[in-house]
Amino acid sequence: PRGIRNNNPGNIRHSATKWQGQSVTQTDKSFVQFIGPEYGIRAISKILDTYRLKYGISTIRGIISRWAPANENDTEAYIRFVSKVVGADADVPLNMDLSKPQLIAAIIEQENGSQPYSPALIVTASKLV
Repeated sequence: PRGIRNNNPGNIRHSATKWQGQSVTQTDKSFVQFIGPEYGIRAISKILDTYRLKYGISTIRGIISRWAPANENDTEAYIRFVSKVVGADADVPLNMDLSKPQLIAAIIEQENGSQPYSPALIVTASKLV
């Protein structure tokens, strides 16, 4: 899948943000390319932190509605999938200290059709500064 090839398993679109680990050469016109998957996973984690800290978004419904807006996705189906994988109600605030690795894994699986990364890689990458 494109997100795996780009080392961007969250399919993060190009923006003004210059990400740590972003490839110097960007050949995908829509999505950021990273030098390794740990940097793409780190970027997912940083975006989730921004949602929580800057915008006060802490529920699966709020997170996924912003991550995968209805103009591009079947957002309700995405929310149901993530809620099932994480094992949490879509409208109850998450304890991100406990739920973030599962949330990241669910986003990766939904975005790519599979989730090929180990839980250890997800935890390590999400803690990169």
